[in-house]
Amino acid sequence: MAVPWRWLPWKWLVRRAARQHGFLDPLAFMARLRQFAQPSEVSEPIELLRAGALFHARGLLNTRVIQHNLDWVWPYWIEEQFDPYSDAFLPRAFSVTHVNLTHRNWTAVGRPDCSELPIIDPRGLVTPLLDRWSLDAWVMGDGAQPLFPSRASWASQVLDTAGGVAVESEAREGDSRVHQRAWVEREGADFQLRLSYTAYAPTGGELVLAVRPYNPEGVSFIHEVGLTPDDQGWHIEGTDRVRFDQPPDRHMVSDYQHGDVAMHLQDAPEARQGRCQVGLATAAACFRIEPGQARELTLTVPLPDAEEQAEAKWSDALADTAALDCPDGRDRFLYDAALRTLVLHTVNDVVPGPYTYKRFWFRDAAFIVSALLDAGLTERGRRALALFTPRQNPATGYYHSQEGEWDSNGQVLWIMARFAALTGEALPTDWLRGLRRGARWIARKRTAARTAEPHAGLLPAGFSAEHFGPNDYYYWDDLWAVAGLRAMAPVFEAAGDDEAGERARCEAADLEATLERCFHRDAERLGCAAMPASPYRRLDAGAVGTLAAGYPLQLRSPLDPALMGTVEYLYRHTRVHGGFFQDMIHSGVNAYLTLHMAQVLMRAGDARCFELMDAVADLASATGQWPEAIHPRTRGGCMGDGQHVWAAAEWVAIVRNAFAREVDDGLIIAGGIPPRWLRAGQPVRFGPTPTPYGPVRVTVTPEGGQKVRVSWAIDGERLPAWLQVGGAGLEPVAAAVDADSVEVRRAPSVP
Repeated sequence: MAVPWRWLPWKWLVRRAARQHGFLDPLAFMARLRQFAQPSEVSEPIELLRAGALFHARGLLNTRVIQHNLDWVWPYWIEEQFDPYSDAFLPRAFSVTHVNLTHRNWTAVGRPDCSELPIIDPRGLVTPLLDRWSLDAWVMGDGAQPLFPSRASWASQVLDTAGGVAVESEAREGDSRVHQRAWVEREGADFQLRLSYTAYAPTGGELVLAVRPYNPEGVSFIHEVGLTPDDQGWHIEGTDRVRFDQPPDRHMVSDYQHGDVAMHLQDAPEARQGRCQVGLATAAACFRIEPGQARELTLTVPLPDAEEQAEAKWSDALADTAALDCPDGRDRFLYDAALRTLVLHTVNDVVPGPYTYKRFWFRDAAFIVSALLDAGLTERGRRALALFTPRQNPATGYYHSQEGEWDSNGQVLWIMARFAALTGEALPTDWLRGLRRGARWIARKRTAARTAEPHAGLLPAGFSAEHFGPNDYYYWDDLWAVAGLRAMAPVFEAAGDDEAGERARCEAADLEATLERCFHRDAERLGCAAMPASPYRRLDAGAVGTLAAGYPLQLRSPLDPALMGTVEYLYRHTRVHGGFFQDMIHSGVNAYLTLHMAQVLMRAGDARCFELMDAVADLASATGQWPEAIHPRTRGGCMGDGQHVWAAAEWVAIVRNAFAREVDDGLIIAGGIPPRWLRAGQPVRFGPTPTPYGPVRVTVTPEGGQKVRVSWAIDGERLPAWLQVGGAGLEPVAAAVDADSVEVRRAPSVP
């Protein structure tokens, strides 16, 4: 008869086994770790533990491979991170795993109807398929130094948004150069990554196309690779295919025992096929470059896992989006790039990145969908929201993407209500049914209110948004719950459910009163008006989470002392290179949280919001992307996905709010126009962007001196109750709700 697991003295067995082998008692160690966090029903979301385990398993593999084979040609991040003369260098004596912590940068290419997202690193290394092998291109000039882009002394990269999304990379060494263009095409129901190469070597040489057993995270196994029967492509791992538009002049392969194929390009015998038991096979297809002539080559890689959607061209996908017209080419480019980033990552689901974060979070999705709505991508937003209810636990009402993160229900309620407000549409019945369950979940989930504990009445301790610190009673979760309940109450009532509306309104008021008591105690405890991350925390970088009370939730007035005290603390104590530096978890400059600070200052009419916008723009990559967190020395990514969609969403949101922002039952026009946009003396335009009063277009025209003419058109039947023009950058004035233009003056404190 089998003994049930729960009857076994498993704790004693684990401890005894550990001690017998000279290890720490793991149970005692975990108990000590938990003492640094508030007691919680979930220590850490299992989804994040699983992702972290996979990440560091790759890092452990990297440890066994990279440092012992530094004569290989590696990706740019490895070449830099292992170079003792580089700012990216990381000592590794006690590092159990070797992971990319200095150049987590890449850019996705794709189409509005393709879910597959090939990525290109800053030196042109292409990873066509998620978490698989990569393709690289080199130039081996006759009698000249080899050109390996990851080692090149000069390289550049641009994002071409004309007609879609394409990444162009170029590298040079001496007089040799290689140019690459990457994009995705659709042929019928099939999608293909296309790569075009142009290589030049003045004395002649070879363009080498190489299959690499790695990607921007590290080693990725290749056990077998070989030419196709017609010599115009590769079979990789038996299933993946790469097609050349012409056969190579030479072809070589190598395995781990013999080293990188790059070592043997001059002397290795030709071979059609190669296998490696270790999984580090490499191959090189060589194409002759004649002296003084460029060699061109085109490749295609089928994207077999792409989920088919109805065909959508870029021109159609972006046809009705809000357009930014301003003389600052950088800001306009960043906006256009951000729009395309939003589209690429919302094909069949909402994902906050093309690689590391190619999975769903409610938190990221709420911000991404909000930006879709700001930009006029309403249908894409509607399609994304339709995926929320199936992810809800029907028994409890919990909108679950990661266990132990208690912000999701408030976020779903808030973004659903925002969708209803901006579109004027009634929400579908099944959405409303789920939202009622979600509102009740918040009420049930709150901790007991009738206790003396500082957290009494708040949501439980949890991992929250993961970048605030260890498990705690984070105000971030409660602020979202209040805003979601408050926003959804009139939606329930409009749907004929007055009881649900009143219940949501009362629950929001009660939780808000609880928060006010907490904030009052915090002010006494801290000796200043400010909101820490939780009732148990001092002021630190985690306090950035409570800025949600101002942006995006507008729960507190723009000049609220506690809100302004918090942003003032963060502005003075947490900035690096002008942006918000998140010490916890991210350990880097964070673009989207910097923009949260900017939005709070913009609401307050504080011109420092433009400094923060400029800092974020300066931190963008050459292709107009932001990794989740940015290394303060290399300016490369040091955390998360190398193309973070939440960051792109925040750039769209702040541009939109600079021109039009709804506040309660009113509208603020031109409340945050950066002064540099007006210095050229040209009109600045934006729109149409949805508002509760209809789509709005705004034009801001300098008229000489300090005078500025602000014009707008609201394409709707309902007017706002009040209208303000100006704010940060322009002196605010009240305008008649039926007016369409007004003259304002530049704020005297802004040059």
